[in-house]
Amino acid sequence: MMLSSYLCPSRHGIFYFRWPIPLSPDGKRTTVRISLRTRCPDRAGTLARHLASCGQLLRENDSLAGLRQNEIRVKVQAYFKAHLNQYLDWLDRRGMSKNALADAREEMLDHDCLVDLESVNPQYLPIARFKSKMDVSDADWDASLPRIAIELRKGRRDMLRRVLEAAERLEHYSYEDTPAIASAPPAPAAPASSPLGAAIEEFIAEHSRQWADKTIGQNRAYLNILVEHFGPDRLLGTITKQDANEVKKVLQALPASRNTKPKLKAMPLMQVIQEPGHNKIAPKTINSHIQMFKSFFDWAERHGHTPHTLFDSMKVAKAKNSKTERKPFSPDQACLLYNELTENPSGLVRIDSHKWGMLLGMFTGARLNEICQLDVSDVQVNGDIWFLNITDEGDDNKRLKTTAGRRKVPLHSELISIGFLDFVESRKSGMRLFSDYSYSANGGYGRNLGRWCNESFLPKLGMKEPGLVFHSLRHTVVTRLSQASVPEPIIQCLVGHARSGVTQEVYNREGFTLVQLQEAVDCLAPHKKS
Repeated sequence: MMLSSYLCPSRHGIFYFRWPIPLSPDGKRTTVRISLRTRCPDRAGTLARHLASCGQLLRENDSLAGLRQNEIRVKVQAYFKAHLNQYLDWLDRRGMSKNALADAREEMLDHDCLVDLESVNPQYLPIARFKSKMDVSDADWDASLPRIAIELRKGRRDMLRRVLEAAERLEHYSYEDTPAIASAPPAPAAPASSPLGAAIEEFIAEHSRQWADKTIGQNRAYLNILVEHFGPDRLLGTITKQDANEVKKVLQALPASRNTKPKLKAMPLMQVIQEPGHNKIAPKTINSHIQMFKSFFDWAERHGHTPHTLFDSMKVAKAKNSKTERKPFSPDQACLLYNELTENPSGLVRIDSHKWGMLLGMFTGARLNEICQLDVSDVQVNGDIWFLNITDEGDDNKRLKTTAGRRKVPLHSELISIGFLDFVESRKSGMRLFSDYSYSANGGYGRNLGRWCNESFLPKLGMKEPGLVFHSLRHTVVTRLSQASVPEPIIQCLVGHARSGVTQEVYNREGFTLVQLQEAVDCLAPHKKS
């Protein structure tokens, strides 16, 4: 006889055994689904009875599931003992503010209430860090609920009680033979935390092999804010959440032009944020700093440089309708740009590299540096389709933002009709297509074209407005392709964005053909006035 409630056949006739898992703390229920690898109902019934009896035995015998009670208590005690020693060492060296003590006392009382309720509410519980430090797997944690959560709460509560007792003793003087501080445990058994400056150098050294030179410089500049604020010798373990919040306030007051104006560059950090009359760095830049700080402290905690992580969930809200947010050119603006680049009525385009660099941006959506670092050999033909082979191969200074940036982008027929291939032919005596663009460690090969476009060409055409820069050409291409109903995966392939979803990532790894991509590129209007 089959156990119909636990058995279900697949569409191929194979029987599967399904066993319900008890409700999790968040109220979700799941099932274990096991293939019995048989189409025979009798065989499936026999296997199902055996599996059901095993499942029932586990369900009824709590001692077989999860960690033993003694194991839990040993792990909880060891975890919080290390934290207690660090707190007591902090008290001995610096004391604690009244606000911090009040927060600790309030948290301790909350723990008491939640322990009485036998609640598995995760509030205040360092669950992820406890699992990592004490080598508790997700499976062991789930199987040990609610016991392990209650014991973790007891451990945290009693540790806070000891801290508050020690803090209370430091509020009074005793003139008896035994000093007031004598009853406190000796200085920490846990290893001391590392100096900030040394830890940052180790962090950068470890990651520099994966980072481009420009990224290394940028991330070092971000982390130097911490060094300026705290000093290189500040121990990581002594930096608190309150300190992190102060750093966030500093970032929000930091002038955007600090690294470009000599007067501001020479000022100390706490002085420069007091300087009036300067625009502040954008929310996006603030969040880039905070993300780097979080990555550093996560790394430092994992490597034993500090007992805790910081800057989690501290990013600022993005400004709505930000004036500096990039936007596409309107059709009229695109027509004006095309006319100036091809006919040059205003005499603003004096260099062929400026002309063709801008036009490639208009018709391919490629990034500034991807265009300016092209080699002559990167302009290729397959059959009758000419295309750009965007790659980081060749010059040691060639870089791609992501692996998805390595791609082939067909040339729009308009580029060919107005003479782009003739320009390529004229450059065949050298290696690089835009040989007059020199390399800059800060801006790659695209620095000269970007400056000319953003600081000279667009302003003189009356297009100097927030959000319109060379990168707006890329936004324009994506926008116009989308409006022409080109499928998003093809747009992603053309502009070098990672394709997402199982269909694209797993099944369509070869990508799209040049013919498909050419048809998409030809959907772009030639930017001519009708």
